[in-house]
Amino acid sequence: MEQDPTETPRGELQIRQLAMPGDTNPAGDIFGGWVMAQMDAAGGIAASAVARGRVVTVAASSMVFIQPVKVGDVVCVYTDLTRIGRTSVTFDIAAWVLRRGNGQRIKVTQAEFTFVAVDEGGRPRPVPRD
Repeated sequence: MEQDPTETPRGELQIRQLAMPGDTNPAGDIFGGWVMAQMDAAGGIAASAVARGRVVTVAASSMVFIQPVKVGDVVCVYTDLTRIGRTSVTFDIAAWVLRRGNGQRIKVTQAEFTFVAVDEGGRPRPVPRD
């Protein structure tokens, strides 16, 4: 999949993380699961702010891995709110990297994540609408 050179990140930068050698697969690229965990954490931060409290991840869909992440890349995860439901919030989340040595920004993966607001007992609760 070729990236549109005019495309820029949408939404809010939530996380910047350095990709380290301990997170690589046998081919030397960063594990997709590690990248997905960064995206989930970033979405959780954003969803918790919207829901004003605890949230849990209920779905990650439309996950597309576009480019590999390399050791030394700075992974930047952006969240873009797309929907607020009665008890849930949905974000388009994209991971971009700043490639070591050349400063080039490259989109590496994207997905849609949905989170549900929960109370102290773990039961769904309404998302505030003010």
